[in-house]
Amino acid sequence: MRFEQRVVEVSVQRIDGTASSCGRDVLAVEEPLEIRLDYGAGAGRTRRSITVTMRTPGCDVELAVGFLFAEGLVRRREDIERAESCGPPAGSLGIRNLVRVDLSPDVTVDEKRLARNFLTTSSCGLCGKASLDALPAASHTRLSDGFEVPASSIHDLPARLRSAQTVFDRTGGLHAAALFDAEGRLLGVREDVGRHNAVDKLIGAQLLARAVPLLDRLIFVSGRAGYELVQKALAAGIPMLAAVGAPSSLAADLARDANMTLLGFVRDGRFNIYSGAQRIRREAGADAPPDRVGDRRRGPPGRSRDEQHGYPPSDQLPP
Repeated sequence: MRFEQRVVEVSVQRIDGTASSCGRDVLAVEEPLEIRLDYGAGAGRTRRSITVTMRTPGCDVELAVGFLFAEGLVRRREDIERAESCGPPAGSLGIRNLVRVDLSPDVTVDEKRLARNFLTTSSCGLCGKASLDALPAASHTRLSDGFEVPASSIHDLPARLRSAQTVFDRTGGLHAAALFDAEGRLLGVREDVGRHNAVDKLIGAQLLARAVPLLDRLIFVSGRAGYELVQKALAAGIPMLAAVGAPSSLAADLARDANMTLLGFVRDGRFNIYSGAQRIRREAGADAPPDRVGDRRRGPPGRSRDEQHGYPPSDQLPP
């Protein structure tokens, strides 16, 4: 995907106090992507549309594969016979807004699960489900211990992710998800207007590379950590999920039940551990007096470190 297909220039009128001027701005592209599934054996082979998701173009095949994996429709790389971006070029940017995934003939697909077609918005991977029964089943997996990360490496995650966000540099309007090893080395990053899409792209790439389960990796996201992100990370066997923003109560419950390490407010040289504290390796004497409820959000006075890196304050994070 060319960089020019992920951003677009628009005319804007800028207001500064009482002054007004005309100029140009760069926006992240948001386009619909249809995911089609081809499955079955012989003459009984079926092709149908599974979902439409609003996304930033780029890594579309990885997004489709990651989505199908998180939904439980594929479980391993061998389930996929072929996956390709197709369809006619659309709009002035010539973007192809269709991905077709052909499953191996021996893969069994639950027709009832496919009856829940939905529109996925760019803000929430679970929005638009037809009913509660349409939600992905909560995993009963409990992740094993053994993976540990030093606290100092966690503090470095925002800067390392920020330095890899090429589209964010131009637009300031994208979420990102990044994969790191235990030493804090950046292994991969994906950007999208939807944080769940960024995670699907990241995990989809790993599935296509036959690297799943990711038992010795951590994932770091630039926004908040909701239930759907914990669910996607858990499906890939990732033992640690860290976020710049806050987790939700349901995300914390799921992470705790699965023995996943969940970190929030990773910014300003500090973070909160909501579950799985045994995986964070801390230096001797590093404990500080407990904060009052709410103080964890404020950090030190003045301009925060994540604002210096280009992230907005926590109360201005995109949805």
